[in-house]
Amino acid sequence: MSNKNIVIRALESVEDLENVRRLESTIWSEYESTPTHQTLTAIKNGGIILGVFLENELIGFQYSFPGFKGEKIYLCSHILGIHPQHRKLGIGEKLKLAQKEESLKKGYDLVTWTYDPLETVNGYLNLHKLGARCSTYVENCYGEMEDDLNQGMPSDRFTVEWWIKEDTVERPSQYDLEGSDSLLIKAVRDSNGYFVPKETDLKRDSAEGFHFVPVPSDFQTLKKNSSELALSWRMRTREVFTHYFENGWTAVDLFRSKSDSDFCYYVLKKL
Repeated sequence: MSNKNIVIRALESVEDLENVRRLESTIWSEYESTPTHQTLTAIKNGGIILGVFLENELIGFQYSFPGFKGEKIYLCSHILGIHPQHRKLGIGEKLKLAQKEESLKKGYDLVTWTYDPLETVNGYLNLHKLGARCSTYVENCYGEMEDDLNQGMPSDRFTVEWWIKEDTVERPSQYDLEGSDSLLIKAVRDSNGYFVPKETDLKRDSAEGFHFVPVPSDFQTLKKNSSELALSWRMRTREVFTHYFENGWTAVDLFRSKSDSDFCYYVLKKL
């Protein structure tokens, strides 16, 4: 299906917001849906709700509300949902770019949100395409979750910072990992053909250059095939990211391996 007829606009009416609640119920569950009175209150107080329409049908949305830390005010990007039948149209990126425009109109310069660092499609969008970055790792951020994507796994999250008035952090145009000694996790293939994380390197203190963290390119499939191995990747990457973030490193990119489809690589840099 073509995405040429897609329209994204800010939503404010009770009718539109009730349609968002219904769509959220379809994507997740009635239990998980955000009440309309809450989203209405948010947009009257600096929040933003964007709707994605295809031939006048609401097929996606994004919900954000104001946040603050000390004296710093920012936009907290809370929920982005797309109807399961329309997830191959590049809507996520279009929604984030529309969110940037609306945020600038309201005077924000920072947008934050969380995502699972092992969900590489999200990581590629957030860091590589949008130019956001992350230096905060939250262990089991939302507790035990029962939906299909999160069930049976600690809900660890990156907290992303998207400085929408700043240029993207400088990154090399391509990365050469062949023979690299900057991999912070070493993995070996087991008898079933799966890569198992074996060694972590927590001793690289030089502020020069980049470090690389390999992660499985398809975590959901890995989890279905071997929940034990998926949990091992969760705990190993948690150890590495937590250590290096606490020591001043920032995740500035995620790229897909050209030589091995099993992996994507996060790029860490000291800013």
